[in-house]
Amino acid sequence: MRVRSLGRREFIAVLGGAAALWPLAGGADRIRRVGVLVAVSEGDSVARQIVTAYAQLLARLGWVEGKNIRIDYRFAAGEPTLFEAYAAELVGLSPDVILAGTTPAIAALREQTNKIPIVFVGVPDPVGMGFVQSLGRPGGNITGFGAVDAPIMGKRLQLLKEVAPGVTRVAGIFNPDITAPTSFRSAIEEAGPSVGIKVTFAPVHDEAGIEEAIAAQAREPGGGLVSLPDSFIGSHRDVIIAAAIRHRLPLMGYARFGGLIEYWFNPVDVQALAASYIDRILRGTSPADLPVQQPTKFSLVINLKTAKALGLTVPPGMLDLADEVIE
Repeated sequence: MRVRSLGRREFIAVLGGAAALWPLAGGADRIRRVGVLVAVSEGDSVARQIVTAYAQLLARLGWVEGKNIRIDYRFAAGEPTLFEAYAAELVGLSPDVILAGTTPAIAALREQTNKIPIVFVGVPDPVGMGFVQSLGRPGGNITGFGAVDAPIMGKRLQLLKEVAPGVTRVAGIFNPDITAPTSFRSAIEEAGPSVGIKVTFAPVHDEAGIEEAIAAQAREPGGGLVSLPDSFIGSHRDVIIAAAIRHRLPLMGYARFGGLIEYWFNPVDVQALAASYIDRILRGTSPADLPVQQPTKFSLVINLKTAKALGLTVPPGMLDLADEVIE
């Protein structure tokens, strides 16, 4: 594996310096409580990274678990009913602030409370979905970090075509029960003709549906896949990747886990940024005064092992552009 750009150490160093400047709110003997509603399952590797990042970064900011903070985690595994149940559980614990991963988590929590501060991550179009009044002045009890703008979805399709030029048809896999802006699907459809790709969408609700949709896409030549960002798809990442490889379909998404190519922000980095907002809220800042931030750094990841399995030769120019190449 070759990695060209990281930057998390610098971010941690900044947070570590900030911790020395701000005294703890409410007295050193007060245990503050933070709820975390994670979109994926507890055993997922990304979930483990998130839990580790939260604990480490909050500790650098002066919040040490067992000393002055308690963190309660719930893992919804991409299941809509679990988001609702765990949102109610966390609100029932009366935490000082709740961290919510992805759209279904924030939607479920909003139904439970309009008082407890909530910080979200990975939510596309939070204004359009009614979670905040504006990006600059969110108002209410909710703020956080968005996902991506719609044009990025079109860019992902273009990059897939450059790595797999034989792709002429792409199916976008998503779960219609998980709220996601139609602008994402529109951006992919609009980008299709410009790169010679016909775009369709494959709504799925379970693993059997995933298998069926991918098998159907493979019945004719020139097929490819694009994963749309929702918590269900993320929780069923391994099923999608295995089926894509088995049916020899290039997949845009999850290249670090076996997909062909990925152009996305690092979810662990973005969720680590949320620790700074958790800290500020615990120290007395209102979420209404914390602007919603959007990702500004995206990484291009290419999996050469998967490319070889699919019989693809990645153009040298694409390898030069990649931030990470998995060999």
